[in-house]
Amino acid sequence: MSFDPTAVTTLTFDSYSTLVDVDAAEQALAARVDDPEPVSKLWRSRSIEYTLVSNHIDAYQTFYEMNRDALTYALDAHSVDLPDEEREEILSVYHELDVFDDVREGMQRLREAGYDLYVVSNGNPEMLDSMVDHADIDGLLEDTISADEVETFKPDAEIYRRAAARTGTPIEEMAHAAALWFDVQGAQHAGMQGIWMNRKDTPWEPFDGEPSLTVGTIHDIADELDA
Repeated sequence: MSFDPTAVTTLTFDSYSTLVDVDAAEQALAARVDDPEPVSKLWRSRSIEYTLVSNHIDAYQTFYEMNRDALTYALDAHSVDLPDEEREEILSVYHELDVFDDVREGMQRLREAGYDLYVVSNGNPEMLDSMVDHADIDGLLEDTISADEVETFKPDAEIYRRAAARTGTPIEEMAHAAALWFDVQGAQHAGMQGIWMNRKDTPWEPFDGEPSLTVGTIHDIADELDA
């Protein structure tokens, strides 16, 4: 469906890869791993895969724990032997990820235009608290909404319905912005408009329709809503 800016009263944003850059996690590996890039990519992909599988086998644990298991697998798969203390230091980078350059000013534009802004994320509350603090966006958000509240991960419709209930907004008046394609699709199937944050200029997945809107930055969202 095409994007309808007149229907939007509340905007929600994913966190990782949308507001903060998970690729920065590679830097935490660089001092300890000879070739950090493939380890970092496997760590991230396994973390996402674990959340998707857990939705179907009733194996919920917090996203931080999922990340720990994924990091363990990525290190083992590349024959990297690190003590537990160093593994925890690498894992803790998720509390201090770099915020994308457009986030603060883009969100400020949306706030000034009268939109309520929320984060809806797989991250557990402690991760989201540290992300918001490190990104310095607390004053721009109404609140954060975690998958931990419903103990299920994206793209399950329950987390988006939870977001609608928590914000007190009819779900059809919400637009959700995310960098991950399945998050956009999950939001749309739950009844929201889906905004794909295509930060890496990659093609859309040829599966189950198009996003309501595709943008490169949060400023693009503000421009679309102003049009």
